[in-house]
Amino acid sequence: MLGTLAAATIAVPLGPAAHIGETPFALDQGDVGPSTLELLTAQVAVPPTSPNVAAAERVARTDVAVSRLSERNPLPECNPDAPVEGTNGNLADHSLCQLWQPGEFLRPDAAIALSSLNENFRAAFGRDLCLVASYRSLSMQYSVRATRGSYAASPGSSMHGWGLAIDLCSQETGNGEVYRWFTSNASAYGWQNPSWAKRGGSGAYEPWHFEFVPGVQEKGKWYG
Repeated sequence: MLGTLAAATIAVPLGPAAHIGETPFALDQGDVGPSTLELLTAQVAVPPTSPNVAAAERVARTDVAVSRLSERNPLPECNPDAPVEGTNGNLADHSLCQLWQPGEFLRPDAAIALSSLNENFRAAFGRDLCLVASYRSLSMQYSVRATRGSYAASPGSSMHGWGLAIDLCSQETGNGEVYRWFTSNASAYGWQNPSWAKRGGSGAYEPWHFEFVPGVQEKGKWYG
């Protein structure tokens, strides 16, 4: 399975049309903004926040209430009690569950929570949520870091490597109705866009990046 996973993940974020939907890195420049380093070292006029993202951030919920998860497991083959074993980017096979989208995996609790959210998303929009990235192997994280710079965490420290993060397709972040719905409902299932990824945060501006809060808190890495 890991061989298949590595092949699938390596091909996903780097090719412009290698995955369902466009990569989030293809967002208009108005949605991206300068990196933290650029802000610290140069006089940069910060582009305005896109209307879609700004509107969504105003209505996004701040509470984390995973209690809305479906009583039934939306991923029957995913064992929520499976032990999470391995290191960042090298999780054991039994510590990962495949999502509805081929080649995308998350830690069991994160996978079940996101799949429950996706069921409601499908009911609202008649299709599945589109992802560009989820779990990343360590080798994949090195590749993304080399090509995306500040838009990728240092290998071994990424929440993608723990199976606790996703990146949405630009068809989700670029649609105001969809993005508002997602940000308004995601926190009820434990998923949030972290503060560092927001406009003016401590990291690169990434409105497409969401993390599974209970798992990140477990790692001591959630800063609200």
